[in-house]
Amino acid sequence: MSRPETPQEPPRLRRNAVGLGSAVIMSAAIMGPAVSTFFNPQFSTPFSGAATPLVYLLCLVAILITASGIMEMSSRLPSAGAFYTYVTRGIGPRSGFVTGGLMFVAYALLPPAEIGLIGAYLQSTLRDEFHLDIPWWVIGLVPAVLMIVLALAGVQSSLRTALVLFGAEVIIVVTLAVIVVLQGGKDGLTAEPLSPSASPNGMGGLVTGFVFAALSFVGFEAAATLGEEVRKPARNVPRAIGLSVLFVGAIYVFCVWAEVVGIGVDEANRLTGDSTPWNDLAATYAPWMKLLVILAAVSSMFAVMVNSNTGIVRILHVMGREGMLPRLFAHVDEKRRTPTYAVIAQGVFSIVVALAVGAFSGGLGSPAGGSNVYGYLGFLLTLGILPVYVLTNIAAIRFFRKEGGFRVVRHAVLPGIAIALMAGLLVGQIQQQTTAPYTWLPWLIVAWAAFVAAAAIWVGRRRPEKLAVTGAVLATGEAGEGVENQARSGRSAVG
Repeated sequence: MSRPETPQEPPRLRRNAVGLGSAVIMSAAIMGPAVSTFFNPQFSTPFSGAATPLVYLLCLVAILITASGIMEMSSRLPSAGAFYTYVTRGIGPRSGFVTGGLMFVAYALLPPAEIGLIGAYLQSTLRDEFHLDIPWWVIGLVPAVLMIVLALAGVQSSLRTALVLFGAEVIIVVTLAVIVVLQGGKDGLTAEPLSPSASPNGMGGLVTGFVFAALSFVGFEAAATLGEEVRKPARNVPRAIGLSVLFVGAIYVFCVWAEVVGIGVDEANRLTGDSTPWNDLAATYAPWMKLLVILAAVSSMFAVMVNSNTGIVRILHVMGREGMLPRLFAHVDEKRRTPTYAVIAQGVFSIVVALAVGAFSGGLGSPAGGSNVYGYLGFLLTLGILPVYVLTNIAAIRFFRKEGGFRVVRHAVLPGIAIALMAGLLVGQIQQQTTAPYTWLPWLIVAWAAFVAAAAIWVGRRRPEKLAVTGAVLATGEAGEGVENQARSGRSAVG
């Protein structure tokens, strides 16, 4: 007499596959220290000028405050769904669903944005240095395909690659900065760039410069999406977020200060978004590093692509697993323990979006097309992630007041400051844009949020059982058990 077959539990993401170091790299690499240092400060300098290093120092403090609420939530609710889970548990399933939609914008648009940037940067570089003219979209397809292959191979392959790329870019950018400092800069070493008086436009210039400098920190929270694969997630995920912000923030402050010292205060006040000061620094202080600077820039862009893809794939997986997206996304390969269909869907989406936006915003043959892909999508994803930071800190206040363990400073004061900072930054981002399509792109985010909110309401009415368990499937241990028990008892709030 044969025994009845015991139904097997469906394969899940690989447990304990990632250590603290890899989780730190996940967040740090998405911030892209090299590409952010090479290209982003020039968007602040027209306003904050030589005081831009001070602006980055202030940004570091602001992001640490913002991260505090996220770190608190990740310590109690470790999940691959990250913000989707935090907001669901702190505010309610409908708000969590909207958060998932905004996270999709923020993370899903990063890979196609980097496809455009890598393609445009290398097309221009190959044309200028080697007289080769290869269309940006052809160049961009190479890292796009490699990104998909690494994601299919598993999270460990993606993070090992990110570790190598991150290490290389950090060594190169910091080495050049140290060389500039050791040679005394243009007019000698000075702390003036760290003083408010260095701003040519006063306090208003510092505030506006802050708006653009903050973009360099977008992605600091990425380690939260590894909540189901990292070892001891309740401890390591919040540590990874905090350590990555401190580490990369320190690199920004030092390297931007070295940049201003290297080119001089007067030249720093003349920098614009089209300037390439790090190419000039390499040519002046270390000509042998010129090619290395190019490699570091590309390495940084690809690391951002790989790690942002890792994040969005896991968010899609969790939403599919909980029935908020097609169940196809919940599938996990038994051998590699990677969400195969989510990887393929996101990879195809990235390529199609990059090519479509580039074709209509500058052409597939001109570097302008790839640059516009980065500019437009980068602005959109920033508008998507900032409200998520606000919602998560609101969720932190509500969650700890409701679930216990409430501490005034950690769960009220710091999240309250973070809400004000990020809301102000969001408004500032919109106000600083004066040309199309940047003036109307915010309305796309508004329309998308309204659509997702309407979908959440529809699901809540037609399939309330699905909405009731959103965010309930967490990592392992007491946090996961507590939430699953609450879902079964039907006490989940709807918000």
